[in-house]
Amino acid sequence: MPLHDRWELPQYIALVPALCGLIIYFWCIWDFAAIGRGTPAPIDPPKVLVVHGLYKYVRNPMYIGVLLFLLAESSFFESSNLLKYVVGTFICFHLFIVLYEEANLRRRFGESYMSYCRSVNRWLPGKKYQMPK
Repeated sequence: MPLHDRWELPQYIALVPALCGLIIYFWCIWDFAAIGRGTPAPIDPPKVLVVHGLYKYVRNPMYIGVLLFLLAESSFFESSNLLKYVVGTFICFHLFIVLYEEANLRRRFGESYMSYCRSVNRWLPGKKYQMPK
């Protein structure tokens, strides 16, 4: 896909979700390392359930950051094919989370993860998570 010779409004607007997506993604990596003492990689997952930072508001902010960046890319290139890719990626993320990741986290963190799930939405930010006393 060629770069535009001259940027217009869609290209400038696309910078906002791209920057937001990158900030979200790297913030989550930081929280995984600093709080969870691990990484997003399955070979070195966090040892502690991360419910701080953006995870207080939504259970999957890292995926949201990636989706925002991909959405920005489809806007920047004004591409309906890239937009279809974003939708497909969301479906894959959702299926992976529901079929594998959540079950794995329930197994690893038990009731603390279940309590977290009851308090925080999977995709849409809601009320702020309060750590149990």
